[in-house]
Amino acid sequence: MIESIFFLVCIPVALIYKESFTPFIVSALTVVAFALSLYFPAAKSDTSNLNIRDIYLLVTLSWIVLSSAGSVPYIAGSATKSFIDALFESTSGFSTTGSSILNDVESLPHSILFYRSLTHLIGGFGIISMVIIVFPSIRVTGYRLFTLESSLKEKIVPKTRSVIIRLLLIYIGLNLVEIIFLWVGDMNLFDSICHAFGTIATGGFSTKNSGLAYYSPYSQYVVMIFMFLAGVSQVVYYYLIKLNFKKIKNNDELFFYIAVILIAGTIASVILHAFSYKPFESALREGFFQTISIITCTGFASADYLSWPHAGLMLIFLLMFAGGCTGSTSGGIKMARHLITLKNIKNIFIKLSHPGSISLIRMNRKAIPEKISMSIMAFILLYILVFLIGSLLLVINGSDLVTSASSVATCMAGIGPGLSTVGPMNNFAHLPDISKIILSMLMVFGRLEFFTVMVLFSRSFWKK
Repeated sequence: MIESIFFLVCIPVALIYKESFTPFIVSALTVVAFALSLYFPAAKSDTSNLNIRDIYLLVTLSWIVLSSAGSVPYIAGSATKSFIDALFESTSGFSTTGSSILNDVESLPHSILFYRSLTHLIGGFGIISMVIIVFPSIRVTGYRLFTLESSLKEKIVPKTRSVIIRLLLIYIGLNLVEIIFLWVGDMNLFDSICHAFGTIATGGFSTKNSGLAYYSPYSQYVVMIFMFLAGVSQVVYYYLIKLNFKKIKNNDELFFYIAVILIAGTIASVILHAFSYKPFESALREGFFQTISIITCTGFASADYLSWPHAGLMLIFLLMFAGGCTGSTSGGIKMARHLITLKNIKNIFIKLSHPGSISLIRMNRKAIPEKISMSIMAFILLYILVFLIGSLLLVINGSDLVTSASSVATCMAGIGPGLSTVGPMNNFAHLPDISKIILSMLMVFGRLEFFTVMVLFSRSFWKK
């Protein structure tokens, strides 16, 4: 029912550009009819005794239903050729992946393009929005659900709802500030809004076929800065507004994130300047833009990085497994997990040299329990296993190895473009339908961080 309201939000855009708004009316009526068919039978049900298993199921099904219903405008507006294509585009939008099957986005109506970017705005704050709107009414503690998407978020004040509302205001505020900066440059208001939605949600849908390469260096620098900001945990912004600089200073993940971007961006810039003979400013801008875009899982492209030297392409592929900060809208493994893994490795070397020593792994000046370290290692191993299985399935379906591996990596992490035939200036339209379904599933799995979804397939989950 809430989603149908977002369909109606697109009608003013259609009226402004003198386009048909019928697709959004049809979509809203269709989705509302489906919603009511579920609402009335369940209206008198008792939701006071929901347990954690119900919550896992509810969160997973919510994302599946949200993405499925979101495909209706694409079908009603004839933007896609099939339901599977529409589902892929919708799932990519709500999961803030940014992968697309649309060959020519510039030929689409403005209202469809706006809706496409709006799915990023909604999806980027999807889990938190559900906590604000849905779960307080069924008496579920918000903090437990807030940690479903990431296992390392901090509980910053006791009143979870008030925290989430403030974080939502920060999220909207970042969008508004970026819109203004882009509008001052060479983007019109419409393009500024769409690209801001795609940036802060770390989504990556653009209104141009060539992405950010279409725009001036000024716009690329603005988007680059806000991609970096979008990869920072929203908790950091909360503490910044509260002037709690001590908490920010003690945030190990933030400084690790900055260090990774500086190192990766510098390596990419040096490769471009030394081996592609690009001017220094161009190499610096392109190198940092693409590395920030991949690390934060935004997926915008300021150039076709498939033309980079092989060392640069290898760097891009490795960064697909990075991810931004925990508590941001970016996907991937996340910086906190990488940092704790590195600290675990360091701890192993210390114990090899000093078997009797006791060394604690600390994060943000706090000791990390061993069970959390083990769960992080298990997550990374599961992530790699799913990547390998997904890549194998796409190869079996006829895609080459580079296309398959990069498609799976980029969809799992919610990045967008990949390598080879799914590069930044190409799309996913040519893939078989079964591959699109697999990648759509991986988008949802990645957004819900695998365990939330995969626990549903365990035998113990269905036992009383």
